[in-house]
Amino acid sequence: MKRISSAILCGLLFLAATAQAAEVRDVRFWRAPDHSRVVFDLSGPVEHELITLDNPDRLVIDIQGAKLTSDVSKLEFTNSPISRLRHAEKPDGALRIVFDLSNAVQVRSFLLAASGDLHDRLVVDFLDTGESAGSRASTSFNSSASPSSNPSVSSSPKVMKSIENSSHRDVVIAIDAGHGGEDPGAIGPGRVKEKDVVYKIAQRLKERFERKKGYRVVMIRDGDYYVGLAKRRDLARKAQADFFVSIHADAFTNPSANGSSVYALSKRGATSASARILAQRENEADLVGGVSLSDKDQVLAGVLTDLSMTATLDASLSVGGQLLGEMGKISRLHSKRVEQAGFAVLKSPDIPSLLVETGFISNPHESSKLKTSSYQGQMAQAIYEGIDRYFRESPPPDTYFAAVKRGDISPASGTATAAGVREYVIANGDTLSGIAHRYNVPLQDLQRQNQLSGSDIRVGQKIKIPAS
Repeated sequence: MKRISSAILCGLLFLAATAQAAEVRDVRFWRAPDHSRVVFDLSGPVEHELITLDNPDRLVIDIQGAKLTSDVSKLEFTNSPISRLRHAEKPDGALRIVFDLSNAVQVRSFLLAASGDLHDRLVVDFLDTGESAGSRASTSFNSSASPSSNPSVSSSPKVMKSIENSSHRDVVIAIDAGHGGEDPGAIGPGRVKEKDVVYKIAQRLKERFERKKGYRVVMIRDGDYYVGLAKRRDLARKAQADFFVSIHADAFTNPSANGSSVYALSKRGATSASARILAQRENEADLVGGVSLSDKDQVLAGVLTDLSMTATLDASLSVGGQLLGEMGKISRLHSKRVEQAGFAVLKSPDIPSLLVETGFISNPHESSKLKTSSYQGQMAQAIYEGIDRYFRESPPPDTYFAAVKRGDISPASGTATAAGVREYVIANGDTLSGIAHRYNVPLQDLQRQNQLSGSDIRVGQKIKIPAS
């Protein structure tokens, strides 16, 4: 009887231990510009240990009291130092994961606790180092990559355009497609993901700036991977951006909510309840995208002491007003003023920054528009027009646009003009009266100079602007 009781007791203890074992329910891989990320989705919190081995290079992860319930046979680790993944259950009940590596790498790992709809996760980053990272960057960059393809690999933001034979610098625009990678952002009807929609709008916005002389574009993310909110700001600052625009598609519990909106940073508090809720939701993106709490800095806590912040906010609000005017031509505005709240991604005291909500992806009608190429192009054009109009009217003094506004060079050829007469190339959205106002010349003089009987003009047309 004692033997039978002991056997039953051991069996019960084994079943209890098995029932409490954490499940690794999924394993996902993302390639970012400076690291490769593997995420383990867990049924509960775990303890883990990392072991690095050489000859050959391997990373071993022991997850205590866990079992793998996901099929990892089809995982691909393209453009990364990971060759393959193997796994086995150890006698002590731990799950052993082995990554075979093509070369030695630096590794970091951290756990993200369950939050909202998200379960516990173990995040493992394989950091690019030295020449191996650079060589991958030089062979894999693809400026036309889609969100579903392998992202470009680079150790720094990509500069998309430069002005040849000009002593005047370009205006640098940092374009940030929100969310990305394991963070899909909001999800609309038909499983339309915010990260995909805003990436496509960002790509079309980049193309429009590239076609205009005087701009240089930096893409904060150029593929389907997550970038931490603080790092997004840091990348823009590293590129010495003149302007930072973060593109999103809003969501709300009520599917009838609709309309586009523009947001700037607030130092004192949100200008509306909806702005406060949106900022809180967007600021939690790091919990979804996989950023260790140790990555947070004091700027994220709202410590804003730089005296240039006031001027930066003024510029942000000015650009925001231009954006609302353009976006209102193609969509209903959810708010007709630039709203303000404590958005972490906008907390760059030295760079004018805006967050643009292109619409409510949770609204069936707006979601159906946002996922179309034609509407994505219209939205990109509206954002471009608003930013471009601001920099043509208020250019930084050492830029190409400042030289054009002073009349030092012609916007058509980049060469100096004679007798005070300037040449101008009509851009999309221009009106003759608007050009006359911008250059402080009477509309009648502008018509007379160009032998125009009315105000009809076309994109690409060259006109002459008389001296004011």
